[in-house]
Amino acid sequence: MEPDLFTAAAEDRQEKDPSSSPLAVRMRPRTLDEVVGQQHLLKPGSPLRRLVGDGAGGPAGASSVILWGPPGTGKTTLAYVVSQATQKRFVELSAITAGVKEVRAVIEGARRAAGGYGKETVLFLDEIHRFSKAQQDSLLPAVENRWVTLIAATTENPYFSIISPLLSRSLLLTLEPLTDEDLSALMRRALTEERGLGGAVSLPADAEAHLLRIAGGDARRALTALEAGAGSAIAKGEPEITLQTVEEAVDRAAVKYDRDGDQHYDVASALIKSIRGSDVDAALHYLARMIEAGEDPRFIARRLMISASEDIGLADPTALPIAVAAAQAVAMIGFPEAALTLSHATIALALAPKSNTATTAIGAALADVRAGLAGSVPAHLRDGHYKGAAKLGHAVGYVYPHDVPGGIAAQQYAPDAVHGKRYYEPTRYGAEARYADVVEKVRKRLRGDAAPGRA
Repeated sequence: MEPDLFTAAAEDRQEKDPSSSPLAVRMRPRTLDEVVGQQHLLKPGSPLRRLVGDGAGGPAGASSVILWGPPGTGKTTLAYVVSQATQKRFVELSAITAGVKEVRAVIEGARRAAGGYGKETVLFLDEIHRFSKAQQDSLLPAVENRWVTLIAATTENPYFSIISPLLSRSLLLTLEPLTDEDLSALMRRALTEERGLGGAVSLPADAEAHLLRIAGGDARRALTALEAGAGSAIAKGEPEITLQTVEEAVDRAAVKYDRDGDQHYDVASALIKSIRGSDVDAALHYLARMIEAGEDPRFIARRLMISASEDIGLADPTALPIAVAAAQAVAMIGFPEAALTLSHATIALALAPKSNTATTAIGAALADVRAGLAGSVPAHLRDGHYKGAAKLGHAVGYVYPHDVPGGIAAQQYAPDAVHGKRYYEPTRYGAEARYADVVEKVRKRLRGDAAPGRA
Protein backbone atom coordinates (compact mmCIF):
# COMPACT_ATOMS: atom_id res chain seq x y z
CA MET A 1 0.00 0.00 0.00
CA GLU A 2 1.23 3.50 -0.79
CA PRO A 3 1.47 5.22 2.59
CA ASP A 4 0.23 8.78 2.93
CA LEU A 5 1.21 11.35 5.52
CA PHE A 6 -1.53 10.37 7.97
CA THR A 7 -1.04 6.60 7.67
CA ALA A 8 2.70 6.99 8.16
CA ALA A 9 2.14 9.09 11.27
CA ALA A 10 -0.17 6.43 12.66
CA GLU A 11 2.38 3.69 11.99
CA ASP A 12 5.09 5.76 13.68
CA ARG A 13 2.93 5.99 16.79
CA GLN A 14 2.35 2.25 16.80
CA GLU A 15 6.08 1.51 16.52
CA LYS A 16 6.95 3.54 19.62
CA ASP A 17 7.57 1.76 22.91
CA PRO A 18 4.07 1.33 24.37
CA SER A 19 5.37 1.94 27.88
CA SER A 20 6.29 5.50 26.88
CA SER A 21 2.68 6.31 26.04
CA PRO A 22 0.38 7.88 28.64
CA LEU A 23 -1.64 5.43 30.73
CA ALA A 24 -4.87 6.66 29.13
CA VAL A 25 -3.50 5.70 25.71
CA ARG A 26 -2.13 2.34 26.84
CA MET A 27 -5.48 1.42 28.39
CA ARG A 28 -7.51 2.38 25.33
CA PRO A 29 -9.94 -0.51 24.59
CA ARG A 30 -9.11 -2.70 21.61
CA THR A 31 -12.62 -4.11 21.13
CA LEU A 32 -16.16 -2.95 21.90
CA ASP A 33 -16.32 -5.54 24.67
CA GLU A 34 -13.49 -3.75 26.49
CA VAL A 35 -15.27 -0.40 26.42
CA VAL A 36 -16.32 0.79 29.88
CA GLY A 37 -19.71 2.47 30.18
CA GLN A 38 -22.00 3.55 27.32
CA GLN A 39 -23.87 0.26 27.54
CA HIS A 40 -26.90 1.87 25.86
CA LEU A 41 -24.74 2.08 22.73
CA LEU A 42 -23.10 -1.32 23.04
CA LYS A 43 -25.98 -3.74 23.58
CA PRO A 44 -26.49 -6.48 20.93
CA GLY A 45 -28.07 -5.13 17.77
CA SER A 46 -27.22 -1.52 18.60
CA PRO A 47 -26.19 0.81 15.76
CA LEU A 48 -22.58 0.77 16.93
CA ARG A 49 -22.49 -3.04 16.93
CA ARG A 50 -23.99 -3.09 13.46
CA LEU A 51 -21.50 -0.51 12.26
CA VAL A 52 -18.68 -2.98 12.89
CA GLY A 53 -20.71 -5.84 11.43
CA ASP A 54 -21.41 -7.43 14.81
CA GLY A 55 -24.90 -8.91 14.81
CA ALA A 56 -27.78 -9.42 12.46
CA GLY A 57 -28.23 -6.97 9.66
CA GLY A 58 -24.58 -6.36 8.92
CA PRO A 59 -23.05 -2.90 9.06
CA ALA A 60 -25.34 0.03 9.72
CA GLY A 61 -26.54 1.96 6.71
CA ALA A 62 -25.24 5.37 7.83
CA SER A 63 -21.83 6.30 6.44
CA SER A 64 -21.36 9.04 9.03
CA VAL A 65 -21.54 8.88 12.81
CA ILE A 66 -21.64 11.81 15.22
CA LEU A 67 -20.62 11.09 18.80
CA TRP A 68 -21.96 13.70 21.20
CA GLY A 69 -20.92 13.71 24.83
CA PRO A 70 -18.81 15.32 27.56
CA PRO A 71 -14.99 15.09 27.49
CA GLY A 72 -13.47 11.77 28.51
CA THR A 73 -16.52 9.61 27.79
CA GLY A 74 -14.90 7.56 25.02
CA LYS A 75 -15.56 9.34 21.74
CA THR A 76 -12.03 8.87 20.40
CA THR A 77 -11.93 5.35 21.80
CA LEU A 78 -15.12 4.29 20.03
CA ALA A 79 -13.86 5.69 16.74
CA TYR A 80 -10.57 3.79 17.08
CA VAL A 81 -12.33 0.54 18.04
CA VAL A 82 -14.64 0.83 15.02
CA SER A 83 -11.65 1.22 12.70
CA GLN A 84 -9.88 -1.76 14.28
CA ALA A 85 -12.96 -3.98 14.17
CA THR A 86 -13.67 -3.15 10.54
CA GLN A 87 -10.03 -3.44 9.42
CA LYS A 88 -10.11 0.08 8.01
CA ARG A 89 -7.47 2.79 7.85
CA PHE A 90 -7.82 5.13 10.81
CA VAL A 91 -7.07 8.80 10.26
CA GLU A 92 -7.50 11.26 13.09
CA LEU A 93 -7.88 15.02 12.66
CA SER A 94 -8.77 17.77 15.11
CA ALA A 95 -10.93 20.65 13.98
CA ILE A 96 -8.84 22.87 16.26
CA THR A 97 -5.76 22.55 14.03
CA ALA A 98 -7.04 21.13 10.73
CA GLY A 99 -8.81 22.96 7.94
CA VAL A 100 -10.34 22.27 4.54
CA LYS A 101 -6.89 21.59 3.03
CA GLU A 102 -6.19 18.78 5.50
CA VAL A 103 -9.68 17.33 5.12
CA ARG A 104 -9.35 17.24 1.32
CA ALA A 105 -5.96 15.55 1.64
CA VAL A 106 -7.48 12.81 3.77
CA ILE A 107 -10.39 12.37 1.38
CA GLU A 108 -8.05 12.12 -1.60
CA GLY A 109 -5.92 9.58 0.25
CA ALA A 110 -9.05 7.62 1.10
CA ARG A 111 -10.12 7.56 -2.55
CA ARG A 112 -6.68 6.30 -3.61
CA ALA A 113 -6.64 3.64 -0.91
CA ALA A 114 -10.15 2.46 -1.78
CA GLY A 115 -9.59 2.47 -5.54
CA GLY A 116 -6.10 1.07 -5.66
CA TYR A 117 -5.89 -1.16 -2.64
CA GLY A 118 -9.49 -1.82 -1.60
CA LYS A 119 -8.81 -0.35 1.84
CA GLU A 120 -11.59 1.79 3.32
CA THR A 121 -10.85 4.73 5.62
CA VAL A 122 -12.32 5.86 8.92
CA LEU A 123 -11.87 9.60 9.37
CA PHE A 124 -12.19 10.60 13.00
CA LEU A 125 -12.76 14.35 13.26
CA ASP A 126 -12.56 15.62 16.81
CA GLU A 127 -14.18 18.89 17.94
CA ILE A 128 -16.22 19.13 14.72
CA HIS A 129 -18.27 21.96 16.23
CA ARG A 130 -15.21 24.18 15.76
CA PHE A 131 -15.52 23.83 11.97
CA SER A 132 -17.31 26.64 10.18
CA LYS A 133 -20.29 25.95 7.92
CA ALA A 134 -18.03 26.09 4.86
CA GLN A 135 -15.57 23.66 6.43
CA GLN A 136 -18.36 21.24 7.33
CA ASP A 137 -19.70 21.56 3.78
CA SER A 138 -16.38 20.23 2.49
CA LEU A 139 -17.15 16.90 4.19
CA LEU A 140 -20.44 16.32 2.39
CA PRO A 141 -19.12 14.80 -0.89
CA ALA A 142 -17.02 12.27 1.00
CA VAL A 143 -19.95 11.32 3.22
CA GLU A 144 -22.49 11.11 0.39
CA ASN A 145 -20.18 9.03 -1.83
CA ARG A 146 -18.91 6.95 1.10
CA TRP A 147 -15.28 7.68 0.29
CA VAL A 148 -14.74 7.71 4.06
CA THR A 149 -16.60 6.53 7.12
CA LEU A 150 -16.79 9.78 9.02
CA ILE A 151 -16.90 9.59 12.80
CA ALA A 152 -17.16 13.09 14.23
CA ALA A 153 -16.99 13.99 17.91
CA THR A 154 -18.46 17.02 19.62
CA THR A 155 -19.05 18.21 23.16
CA GLU A 156 -21.68 20.71 22.00
CA ASN A 157 -25.28 20.16 20.99
CA PRO A 158 -25.03 19.01 17.35
CA TYR A 159 -28.42 20.50 16.50
CA PHE A 160 -26.84 23.92 17.05
CA SER A 161 -23.25 23.29 16.02
CA ILE A 162 -23.45 20.98 12.98
CA ILE A 163 -25.00 21.85 9.62
CA SER A 164 -28.31 20.19 8.80
CA PRO A 165 -27.16 18.36 5.62
CA LEU A 166 -24.38 16.62 7.53
CA LEU A 167 -26.58 15.92 10.54
CA SER A 168 -29.32 14.40 8.36
CA ARG A 169 -26.78 12.03 6.77
CA SER A 170 -25.39 10.92 10.10
CA LEU A 171 -26.19 8.54 12.88
CA LEU A 172 -26.24 10.59 16.08
CA LEU A 173 -25.08 8.72 19.18
CA THR A 174 -25.21 10.40 22.59
CA LEU A 175 -22.58 9.43 25.17
CA GLU A 176 -23.26 9.78 28.87
CA PRO A 177 -20.79 10.74 31.62
CA LEU A 178 -19.14 7.64 33.04
CA THR A 179 -20.40 6.52 36.44
CA ASP A 180 -18.16 6.00 39.44
CA GLU A 181 -18.62 2.26 38.95
CA ASP A 182 -17.39 2.56 35.37
CA LEU A 183 -14.33 4.55 36.40
CA SER A 184 -13.57 2.21 39.31
CA ALA A 185 -13.57 -0.75 36.92
CA LEU A 186 -11.31 1.15 34.53
CA MET A 187 -8.82 2.08 37.24
CA ARG A 188 -8.74 -1.47 38.63
CA ARG A 189 -7.99 -2.72 35.15
CA ALA A 190 -5.24 -0.13 34.74
CA LEU A 191 -3.71 -1.11 38.09
CA THR A 192 -3.46 -4.82 37.30
CA GLU A 193 -3.00 -5.26 33.54
CA GLU A 194 0.50 -5.47 32.10
CA ARG A 195 -0.14 -2.74 29.57
CA GLY A 196 -1.16 -0.55 32.51
CA LEU A 197 0.66 -0.47 35.85
CA GLY A 198 1.09 -4.22 36.05
CA GLY A 199 0.32 -4.54 39.76
CA ALA A 200 3.21 -2.27 40.78
CA VAL A 201 1.04 -0.43 43.33
CA SER A 202 -2.36 -0.78 44.98
CA LEU A 203 -5.07 1.83 45.49
CA PRO A 204 -6.80 2.19 48.89
CA ALA A 205 -10.49 3.09 49.02
CA ASP A 206 -10.01 6.68 50.23
CA ALA A 207 -7.50 7.45 47.46
CA GLU A 208 -9.80 5.85 44.89
CA ALA A 209 -12.72 7.96 46.13
CA HIS A 210 -10.63 11.10 45.71
CA LEU A 211 -9.63 10.10 42.19
CA LEU A 212 -13.29 9.60 41.34
CA ARG A 213 -14.07 13.09 42.62
CA ILE A 214 -11.25 14.53 40.56
CA ALA A 215 -12.36 12.65 37.45
CA GLY A 216 -15.94 13.91 37.41
CA GLY A 217 -17.02 11.20 34.96
CA ASP A 218 -13.99 11.74 32.69
CA ALA A 219 -12.00 8.55 32.01
CA ARG A 220 -8.98 10.39 30.63
CA ARG A 221 -8.79 12.60 33.70
CA ALA A 222 -9.13 9.58 36.01
CA LEU A 223 -6.30 7.67 34.34
CA THR A 224 -4.06 10.73 34.15
CA ALA A 225 -4.49 11.39 37.87
CA LEU A 226 -3.99 7.69 38.64
CA GLU A 227 -0.78 7.65 36.63
CA ALA A 228 0.49 10.74 38.44
CA GLY A 229 -0.26 9.18 41.82
CA ALA A 230 1.31 5.85 40.84
CA GLY A 231 4.45 7.55 39.57
CA SER A 232 4.82 9.44 42.84
CA ALA A 233 4.25 6.31 44.94
CA ILE A 234 6.75 4.26 42.93
CA ALA A 235 9.34 7.03 43.14
CA LYS A 236 9.00 7.01 46.96
CA GLY A 237 9.12 3.23 47.09
CA GLU A 238 5.64 2.93 48.50
CA PRO A 239 3.49 -0.16 47.77
CA GLU A 240 0.24 1.79 47.54
CA ILE A 241 -1.06 5.12 46.28
CA THR A 242 -2.13 6.83 49.48
CA LEU A 243 -4.59 9.71 49.65
CA GLN A 244 -1.74 12.04 50.59
CA THR A 245 0.27 10.86 47.59
CA VAL A 246 -2.68 11.48 45.27
CA GLU A 247 -3.19 14.95 46.75
CA GLU A 248 0.48 15.81 46.29
CA ALA A 249 0.61 14.37 42.80
CA VAL A 250 -2.43 16.18 41.44
CA ASP A 251 -2.16 19.24 43.72
CA ARG A 252 -5.76 19.11 44.84
CA ALA A 253 -6.96 18.59 48.41
CA ALA A 254 -9.54 15.89 49.10
CA VAL A 255 -12.97 17.38 49.63
CA LYS A 256 -15.00 15.77 52.40
CA TYR A 257 -18.12 15.31 50.35
CA ASP A 258 -20.10 12.19 49.48
CA ARG A 259 -22.23 12.77 46.39
CA ASP A 260 -24.51 9.90 47.38
CA GLY A 261 -24.72 10.61 51.11
CA ASP A 262 -25.90 13.26 53.55
CA GLN A 263 -23.17 15.72 52.53
CA HIS A 264 -24.68 15.87 49.05
CA TYR A 265 -27.93 17.24 50.42
CA ASP A 266 -26.33 19.26 53.23
CA VAL A 267 -23.99 21.19 50.94
CA ALA A 268 -26.70 21.73 48.31
CA SER A 269 -29.03 23.01 51.06
CA ALA A 270 -26.32 25.29 52.40
CA LEU A 271 -25.74 26.74 48.92
CA ILE A 272 -29.41 27.64 48.48
CA LYS A 273 -29.79 29.00 52.01
CA SER A 274 -26.68 31.16 51.56
CA ILE A 275 -28.15 32.58 48.35
CA ARG A 276 -31.47 33.17 50.13
CA GLY A 277 -29.58 34.93 52.92
CA SER A 278 -27.67 37.10 50.40
CA ASP A 279 -24.27 35.84 51.67
CA VAL A 280 -22.47 35.74 48.35
CA ASP A 281 -19.16 34.56 49.82
CA ALA A 282 -20.70 31.61 51.65
CA ALA A 283 -22.66 30.71 48.51
CA LEU A 284 -19.45 30.68 46.46
CA HIS A 285 -17.77 28.50 49.09
CA TYR A 286 -20.47 25.85 48.88
CA LEU A 287 -20.51 26.10 45.09
CA ALA A 288 -16.76 25.48 45.07
CA ARG A 289 -17.18 22.44 47.32
CA MET A 290 -19.77 20.97 44.99
CA ILE A 291 -17.58 21.58 41.94
CA GLU A 292 -14.48 20.09 43.58
CA ALA A 293 -16.47 17.07 44.72
CA GLY A 294 -17.40 16.30 41.12
CA GLU A 295 -21.05 17.22 41.48
CA ASP A 296 -23.05 17.08 38.25
CA PRO A 297 -23.11 20.72 37.02
CA ARG A 298 -26.64 20.18 35.74
CA PHE A 299 -27.79 19.41 39.28
CA ILE A 300 -26.29 22.69 40.53
CA ALA A 301 -27.87 24.61 37.66
CA ARG A 302 -31.29 23.11 38.43
CA ARG A 303 -31.02 24.22 42.05
CA LEU A 304 -30.16 27.76 40.93
CA MET A 305 -33.20 27.89 38.64
CA ILE A 306 -35.44 26.83 41.51
CA SER A 307 -33.85 29.42 43.80
CA ALA A 308 -34.48 32.17 41.26
CA SER A 309 -38.24 31.65 41.50
CA GLU A 310 -38.48 30.41 45.08
CA ASP A 311 -36.47 33.14 46.80
CA ILE A 312 -36.17 36.05 44.35
CA GLY A 313 -39.16 36.03 42.02
CA LEU A 314 -40.32 39.44 40.85
CA ALA A 315 -38.01 41.32 43.22
CA ASP A 316 -35.51 40.86 40.38
CA PRO A 317 -37.22 39.62 37.18
CA THR A 318 -33.79 39.03 35.58
CA ALA A 319 -32.84 36.33 38.11
CA LEU A 320 -34.72 33.50 36.43
CA PRO A 321 -33.47 34.30 32.89
CA ILE A 322 -29.91 34.39 34.26
CA ALA A 323 -30.37 31.01 35.96
CA VAL A 324 -31.97 29.45 32.87
CA ALA A 325 -29.23 30.82 30.62
CA ALA A 326 -26.65 29.38 33.02
CA ALA A 327 -28.32 25.96 32.89
CA GLN A 328 -28.33 26.02 29.09
CA ALA A 329 -24.68 27.09 28.98
CA VAL A 330 -23.66 24.40 31.47
CA ALA A 331 -25.38 21.72 29.37
CA MET A 332 -23.48 22.87 26.30
CA ILE A 333 -19.97 23.43 27.68
CA GLY A 334 -19.56 21.19 30.75
CA PHE A 335 -16.71 21.41 33.23
CA PRO A 336 -14.24 23.00 33.73
CA GLU A 337 -15.60 26.11 31.97
CA ALA A 338 -19.07 25.58 33.43
CA ALA A 339 -17.66 26.64 36.81
CA LEU A 340 -17.46 30.20 35.50
CA THR A 341 -21.09 30.18 34.43
CA LEU A 342 -22.28 28.71 37.74
CA SER A 343 -20.27 31.35 39.61
CA HIS A 344 -21.82 34.09 37.45
CA ALA A 345 -25.35 32.90 38.25
CA THR A 346 -24.65 32.27 41.95
CA ILE A 347 -23.29 35.79 42.49
CA ALA A 348 -26.23 37.37 40.65
CA LEU A 349 -28.79 35.41 42.67
CA ALA A 350 -27.09 35.97 46.02
CA LEU A 351 -26.94 39.74 45.53
CA ALA A 352 -30.45 40.09 44.06
CA PRO A 353 -33.28 41.51 46.20
CA LYS A 354 -35.35 38.69 47.66
CA SER A 355 -39.05 37.84 47.57
CA ASN A 356 -40.78 34.51 48.16
CA THR A 357 -44.19 35.69 46.95
CA ALA A 358 -44.12 33.38 43.92
CA THR A 359 -43.74 30.50 46.40
CA THR A 360 -46.41 31.61 48.84
CA ALA A 361 -48.87 32.60 46.11
CA ILE A 362 -48.92 29.24 44.36
CA GLY A 363 -48.85 27.48 47.73
CA ALA A 364 -52.03 29.25 48.83
CA ALA A 365 -53.75 28.64 45.50
CA LEU A 366 -52.84 24.94 45.57
CA ALA A 367 -54.11 24.64 49.14
CA ASP A 368 -57.53 25.97 48.12
CA VAL A 369 -57.76 23.70 45.09
CA ARG A 370 -56.81 20.68 47.19
CA ALA A 371 -59.44 21.69 49.74
CA GLY A 372 -62.09 21.53 47.04
CA LEU A 373 -62.43 25.26 46.40
CA ALA A 374 -62.64 25.01 42.63
CA GLY A 375 -66.11 25.47 41.19
CA SER A 376 -67.18 25.96 37.61
CA VAL A 377 -65.45 28.28 35.22
CA PRO A 378 -67.68 31.39 34.84
CA ALA A 379 -69.90 31.03 31.77
CA HIS A 380 -68.60 34.17 30.07
CA LEU A 381 -65.01 32.78 30.19
CA ARG A 382 -65.83 29.41 28.65
CA ASP A 383 -64.90 28.46 25.10
CA GLY A 384 -67.31 29.92 22.58
CA HIS A 385 -65.61 28.70 19.37
CA TYR A 386 -68.04 25.95 18.47
CA LYS A 387 -71.58 25.65 17.22
CA GLY A 388 -74.13 25.81 19.99
CA ALA A 389 -71.86 27.53 22.52
CA ALA A 390 -74.00 30.67 22.55
CA LYS A 391 -77.14 28.64 23.31
CA LEU A 392 -75.38 27.34 26.40
CA GLY A 393 -74.41 30.85 27.43
CA HIS A 394 -70.72 30.14 26.91
CA ALA A 395 -68.63 33.25 26.18
CA VAL A 396 -71.78 35.36 26.30
CA GLY A 397 -71.14 38.67 28.04
CA TYR A 398 -67.37 38.36 27.90
CA VAL A 399 -65.74 41.80 27.66
CA TYR A 400 -62.64 41.87 25.47
CA PRO A 401 -60.07 43.84 27.55
CA HIS A 402 -58.44 45.42 24.49
CA ASP A 403 -61.74 47.10 23.66
CA VAL A 404 -61.90 49.14 26.88
CA PRO A 405 -59.79 52.12 27.97
CA GLY A 406 -56.78 51.02 29.98
CA GLY A 407 -57.06 47.42 28.77
CA ILE A 408 -58.69 46.12 31.96
CA ALA A 409 -62.37 45.16 31.97
CA ALA A 410 -64.43 45.04 35.15
CA GLN A 411 -65.57 41.42 35.14
CA GLN A 412 -65.22 38.25 37.20
CA TYR A 413 -62.47 35.79 36.24
CA ALA A 414 -62.21 33.42 39.20
CA PRO A 415 -64.86 30.78 40.02
CA ASP A 416 -67.43 31.80 42.66
CA ALA A 417 -65.75 29.58 45.27
CA VAL A 418 -62.58 31.65 45.29
CA HIS A 419 -63.83 34.97 43.93
CA GLY A 420 -62.12 37.78 45.82
CA LYS A 421 -59.28 35.58 47.13
CA ARG A 422 -55.88 37.26 47.22
CA TYR A 423 -53.03 34.82 46.63
CA TYR A 424 -50.33 37.18 45.46
CA GLU A 425 -49.18 39.65 48.12
CA PRO A 426 -46.17 41.50 46.68
CA THR A 427 -43.35 42.86 48.80
CA ARG A 428 -41.78 46.29 48.50
CA TYR A 429 -38.34 44.83 47.73
CA GLY A 430 -36.51 45.55 44.51
CA ALA A 431 -38.49 45.58 41.29
CA GLU A 432 -41.47 44.00 43.04
CA ALA A 433 -42.34 47.36 44.55
CA ARG A 434 -43.69 48.30 41.13
CA TYR A 435 -45.90 45.20 41.10
CA ALA A 436 -47.20 46.08 44.57
CA ASP A 437 -48.50 49.37 43.21
CA VAL A 438 -49.85 47.85 40.00
CA VAL A 439 -51.70 44.91 41.54
CA GLU A 440 -53.83 47.09 43.82
CA LYS A 441 -54.88 49.33 40.92
CA VAL A 442 -55.67 46.30 38.76
CA ARG A 443 -57.77 44.67 41.46
CA LYS A 444 -59.80 47.85 41.90
CA ARG A 445 -60.41 48.05 38.15
CA LEU A 446 -61.52 44.42 38.03
CA ARG A 447 -64.03 45.13 40.79
CA GLY A 448 -65.21 48.26 38.97
CA ASP A 449 -64.03 50.49 41.84
CA ALA A 450 -61.71 52.67 39.75
CA ALA A 451 -62.17 54.93 36.76
CA PRO A 452 -60.76 53.69 33.43
CA GLY A 453 -57.11 54.44 32.95
CA ARG A 454 -53.86 52.70 32.42
CA ALA A 455 -52.85 50.79 35.61
